[in-house]
Amino acid sequence: MTEPEMRLKLSVLDLVPKLPGTTAEAALEQAIRLARRAEELGYQRYWTAEHHDMEGLASSAPEVLLSAIGAATRRIRLGSGAVLLPHYSPLKVAENFRLLSALYPGRVDLGIGRAPGGEAHAAMALSGNFLERVGRYLQLAKDLTDLLADRYLYEEHPVTARPIPELPLELWMLGTNVKSAGYAAELGTGYVFGQFMSDSDGAEILRAYREAFRPSVHHAKPVAMLAVSVICAETAAQAEALAEKAAEGFRDRGGSPFQGFVGTTHQVREQLSDLQHKCENDEFLIVTPIPDYEERLHSYRLLAEPCG
Repeated sequence: MTEPEMRLKLSVLDLVPKLPGTTAEAALEQAIRLARRAEELGYQRYWTAEHHDMEGLASSAPEVLLSAIGAATRRIRLGSGAVLLPHYSPLKVAENFRLLSALYPGRVDLGIGRAPGGEAHAAMALSGNFLERVGRYLQLAKDLTDLLADRYLYEEHPVTARPIPELPLELWMLGTNVKSAGYAAELGTGYVFGQFMSDSDGAEILRAYREAFRPSVHHAKPVAMLAVSVICAETAAQAEALAEKAAEGFRDRGGSPFQGFVGTTHQVREQLSDLQHKCENDEFLIVTPIPDYEERLHSYRLLAEPCG
């Protein structure tokens, strides 16, 4: 094991897949199981995504699932990857995650994003004219940061997001391009670049974020994660076979091809170390799209082995 491998900080991004032939209840049980196992293996965070009216995913309300995850774990940080802010009132989002922070002190991350999270009709059913709302994303994010800093005014009257936890939550912004990196830098939030669903150069994006970063009450200095897809197995051939299964699932759903890191523990950790050297990210957020719950858990275990 090389010295760079020892410095890898790993976290989990769970899309909460509802695999064919399973129920929503089973998918959520597997989410809790994954979070518990990730905590045992030394992962830093368990984050869950937000999607709407997608048959293969059971992750429509991160704040609800994170409450259950928090009750089932003791140490691992709990986060959203991401709450899709254009759909919601910043006050309600701040209240939801401050409540989580009061329930699970010092463990909560609020990650926000501006994607619709589903097909057009689902987005419209959720919040009306999504394109109009996403055009106001920067203002919505500013309102959210003000609420979390207890300096928000509505018609010149102070409004406070309560309850106010003793330990503040961490605020992050997620994105796949330089525009989102610029927003995160301007508002002084942490930044997560979604490498697994972007063709952009992660090193360039994170460099732009660091160079433009403005210190805030949320983060004194820039802090960045790369979200990447990883499939680990005992042998490279086994990992490639699992990756092909994942790719078949993407193709069946009309999605883009699987892109990520595939191989044995040593191979993948070496690739991640090389990427970290290039991008200078502080942490990796790992999504593992294997369409089998046991194999997915095994992949996370193998990836974490040098950390244990």
